[in-house]
Amino acid sequence: MGQESLLRRGVSAFNTSVVALTNAPVIGKILSKAFAQITYTGRRSGRTFSTPVNYRRSGDEYLIGVAMPDKKNWWRNFLGEGAPITLRIDGVDHLGHAIAHRDDRGRVTVRVRTA
Repeated sequence: MGQESLLRRGVSAFNTSVVALTNAPVIGKILSKAFAQITYTGRRSGRTFSTPVNYRRSGDEYLIGVAMPDKKNWWRNFLGEGAPITLRIDGVDHLGHAIAHRDDRGRVTVRVRTA
């Protein structure tokens, strides 16, 4: 099995664990203050995807910093004009519009404004 395949399996297992923990009765309340599950539609595939992300709230926006953005593709769905997104926080879905921005140092932030 290739190294990239092992990495993908590890990431998938980690993401599954985070989602399960955020849905747990006690620890979920704590984790929901920093983790959300996002759901979006892929621009090219038209498929629906969900993944856990770390976020912080800033006024009326949710900010998602993308760690290692060159190794991830999901945030590219929100380049340019952005796209619809759903954030599940503490068991509640928040519909919004997300726009990704890459700064001159290569850092990526996805800003989400909810309805």
